[in-house]
Amino acid sequence: MFWNESQNDKPFQVPDEIIDLAFKINCQCLPLEHARQLSLAIHQALPWISEEEMVGIHLIYGAESGNGWQRPEDTSNEVLYLSRRTRMSLRLPKSRIEDAIKLTGQTLEIDEYSIVVGESSVKLLSTSSTIFSRYVSSSDDETEDAFQQRAYSELQGMGINVSKLLCGKTHILQGYNTDIFTRSLMLAELTPEESIKVQQLGIGEGRKMGCGLFLAHKGIAPVKGVEDD
Repeated sequence: MFWNESQNDKPFQVPDEIIDLAFKINCQCLPLEHARQLSLAIHQALPWISEEEMVGIHLIYGAESGNGWQRPEDTSNEVLYLSRRTRMSLRLPKSRIEDAIKLTGQTLEIDEYSIVVGESSVKLLSTSSTIFSRYVSSSDDETEDAFQQRAYSELQGMGINVSKLLCGKTHILQGYNTDIFTRSLMLAELTPEESIKVQQLGIGEGRKMGCGLFLAHKGIAPVKGVEDD
């Protein structure tokens, strides 16, 4: 009997060219809106980041509700309470891991708050078929339909024929020189290869402000409220 197993039966190997480097942190709370301050602090600690196109800085998220605390509608002067499990993460090329680890032991000043950076661990990107970005750069005069078409076109340019794309909440981040208008975006029914590629490349501008960076999501659900997970 002749029996030739298909090469396609091999399990997908997650590439490690781009990874997430997650740091333990000692910090009880931060400004709820901390994109600009965090980016500036990390640039000061790691100046080479400004020249590294593929670096992304994830914003920090804690428990959005609990112990009587609810995420406020007016976020400009509010703080985010963090647990010991909260991590600060950078998305970066594998070749930059050793350079980024130098953050360990440093203290980042975020307004009147301090982040003491601890040990780090490497996390491979997810093969999840559903991925989500809280903030994708847009503009206040770009309609939802135009935003979705632009995102679709950018994905097409990556060679990804996305079949399910859903945008959600708008949000304004405090940028370096001007505010950044954003929309959340969910992509579903991606192959593992497609999911990894979108996470590697991101969508739109502002990677170092937390924009266009995708993470695994449990599945398709109303996007309203996902930002509060």
